[in-house]
Amino acid sequence: MDDPLNKHKNKNIKPVKNGSLPGPDDITRIELPNGIVVLSRANFNSPSVVISGYLTVGSLFDPEDKLGLGDFTASALMRGTKNRDFQEIYEVLESAGASLGFDGGTHTTGFGGKALVEDLDVILDLLSEVLRYPSFPSEQIERLRAQMLTGLALRAQDTGDMASLTFDQILYRNHPYRNPEDGYPETIQAISREHIANFHQRHYGPRGMIISIVGGIDPQKAVEKVAFVLGDWSNPEQEDVPELPALTPLNKVVRQKIDIPGKFQADVILGSAGPPRRSPDYLATALGNSVLGQFGMMGRIGDVVREQAGLAYYAYSSLGGGAGPGPWMVSAGVAPENVERTIKLIIREIGRFTSEAVSDEELGDSQANFVGRLPLSLESNGGVASALINLERYNLGLDYYLRYANLIQSVTPEQVLEASSRYLSPNRLAVAIAGPG
Repeated sequence: MDDPLNKHKNKNIKPVKNGSLPGPDDITRIELPNGIVVLSRANFNSPSVVISGYLTVGSLFDPEDKLGLGDFTASALMRGTKNRDFQEIYEVLESAGASLGFDGGTHTTGFGGKALVEDLDVILDLLSEVLRYPSFPSEQIERLRAQMLTGLALRAQDTGDMASLTFDQILYRNHPYRNPEDGYPETIQAISREHIANFHQRHYGPRGMIISIVGGIDPQKAVEKVAFVLGDWSNPEQEDVPELPALTPLNKVVRQKIDIPGKFQADVILGSAGPPRRSPDYLATALGNSVLGQFGMMGRIGDVVREQAGLAYYAYSSLGGGAGPGPWMVSAGVAPENVERTIKLIIREIGRFTSEAVSDEELGDSQANFVGRLPLSLESNGGVASALINLERYNLGLDYYLRYANLIQSVTPEQVLEASSRYLSPNRLAVAIAGPG
């Protein structure tokens, strides 16, 4: 029997050799007794090794009067420990030519590093030390606070940042996603060293932690090294991750403008909430988003708004796709006098996109792009390490990348239309504008 989906498959998509893609045969996954999951894949052509991972602590735990606490804590981890001060920590890294850093997020605090294979013990020892025994020295906390306040002052004068902040406040008005991970000046000022230390004690622990190690090392040996430095970590006080409340979708177009005097450009963001990464709708909406505002010269949005109408310095769409309902939005940078025309064109294009199926050619081009760029993203140890993290974070299965091309090629224009119209509507959008008054 003929495959009814075959007519939508792009015959120009070159098959990817499965041997080059991570899969169950060459990914080692071990869960340690304390809850840490270790993922590893060997690349013996490389003299280096990359580590990547996260802990299940982020800004979702921030009190309303201390927004930015999770991000502040993550930034302070490398500022000193019980055994090393700030300078000693970075001397260890520099002497090995290695790197290690942390990044606070909404759901997680991520970390990443790189070293030569023979220096993996150095970076893992340091990772364990800063996670378990940070000292949060007062002098370093105040330096960090000054840096964060400077960053927030710059944010207040950035039209793109303020449009994004306003967009989140409209779209996620009764949801934790409305809050910025880096907080506000008044909430950063309200955070003390004791608040940071208490936050660390209550939320940092091994349960839910994921770490991937990729490079010139045997995967089983990598697991053993992680177990040696982190296998005895425990924190009975570690709190459970809060459940995300349901998002109440907009029932009309809600618009807000932020005036920033002295600017010569306005930034416009409009859109709604998209599907979580684990949703069955995700791949169809991701391919749809490529058609709408990514492929080639930024898809239909770029073509209509920038190329044809000449209204924008840039115009594209993006899809959030994370643990929760991330934003599906269109962003544009325009001259202030072009704001209204740009918004009308974008809304018109969203209306067309959610009422008419994309063409076979448009979908086929995006499918070929998705399939073709996968092996490119896995050429480096860092790319593979990040890919393994995504397998675990979103419960995709160790064989996901082996199935990926078929999953992408099986999506039809009708599925793109059905999924996209479920999340986007020209009549229910958040519209944020930041620019001169």
